[in-house]
Amino acid sequence: MTAVLDRTEQRAPAALRTRQIHAVAACYFVASFAALGLPPYLTAILPGLGDHQARWAGLLYIVPTVFGAIGAPLWGRLADRYGRKRLLLRAQLGLAVSFLLAGWADSLPAFAAALVLQGILGGTFAASNGYLAAALDGQRLSWALTLMQGAARLALVAAPIVVGTLSPWVSPHRQYALLAVLPLAAAVMLAALPEPPRSEDGAPQGPEDTAAGAAGAETGRGGRGSLRTLYVLEFTFVLATVISYPYLITLVEGRLPGLGSAVSGLLFALPHVCYPLLAKPVHTLVATRPHLGAATGFALVAAALAGHWGAESLPSFVVLRLLLGVGMTLGLVSLSALAAEACKGRRPGRLFGSLELISKAGAVVAGAVAAVSNDVWGPAAPIVAGSAVAALTALVSTSSLLRWSR
Repeated sequence: MTAVLDRTEQRAPAALRTRQIHAVAACYFVASFAALGLPPYLTAILPGLGDHQARWAGLLYIVPTVFGAIGAPLWGRLADRYGRKRLLLRAQLGLAVSFLLAGWADSLPAFAAALVLQGILGGTFAASNGYLAAALDGQRLSWALTLMQGAARLALVAAPIVVGTLSPWVSPHRQYALLAVLPLAAAVMLAALPEPPRSEDGAPQGPEDTAAGAAGAETGRGGRGSLRTLYVLEFTFVLATVISYPYLITLVEGRLPGLGSAVSGLLFALPHVCYPLLAKPVHTLVATRPHLGAATGFALVAAALAGHWGAESLPSFVVLRLLLGVGMTLGLVSLSALAAEACKGRRPGRLFGSLELISKAGAVVAGAVAAVSNDVWGPAAPIVAGSAVAALTALVSTSSLLRWSR
């Protein structure tokens, strides 16, 4: 993983070294454990808070996402104004405070308020990306953003397993307070990192970046168009993939009765396991042609999700989940490269705050559409809907590429 970063170390315009970039990704990974590992256990937490049927689980699941989306643009602008390291530390400490409050809440309203604070005070992903973008540029930045996505995927796979393993000794509710130590530890680690240099437009300082910023200013409308494209692709990618999450295990267990929850969970995790294994070679392929990489990723996601409709055996599900993992890796790495391009001549805090808003909006819409379509047509419907969104985006992206190549 370090090869790409090491080759560009000497010509990087800012002071961050490879080990410091890895430290930022590691801090995001450990701070994400409670945020990603505990929500699946809301149905076990809420009965102890008075909601005996866990009727509020679905709504509370998306509360941090909704309020995180609302707060992200503001925190991004404040980072550009007051310093990216300072706001990154604020995000980690905000998570620690909200986790402590959630872990010690003794009523449903208090617990819900803690989740609201988690969304408002958190935002570690956007803050981390903004910090990196203020110190890096070009392929070095795109690879750093790829590492951040890798940290998110690993946390998504590992956190629920760790929480489940600890549950016989510490209830998932109290684990919120226990896991608050992780963002606190991350804040201590991040305190040792340097503050990225700030320029008027928020981009990294250096002759290469100055030229890039001038080029971005000359393109004008093209720069704004590329940013709109990034936002659209981010929204549709999150919508197409997240919509398949909530009812996948229900679909698998309905098609393969007696399979067992462990194997169903492994099938759910397979696409996310692919990312850390494939991210490096995929980055090498798409770093200089991210639009093509994104279109290919959407096409593979569409094909894999469509295949779930007729899958009736364990081997077929395994193949489809692995194909989805390849498509997700292509899409995520390409989006990281597009975000790195979009940072040229722009304030990184504002950009990644807005990108976080777009991403979380896609997740909220995906959850709502998944719930409605499942109620009307069954657990396969959300997955087919995700396939349709991905296929349409792939067609539009491919036609745009063909127009540009003429």
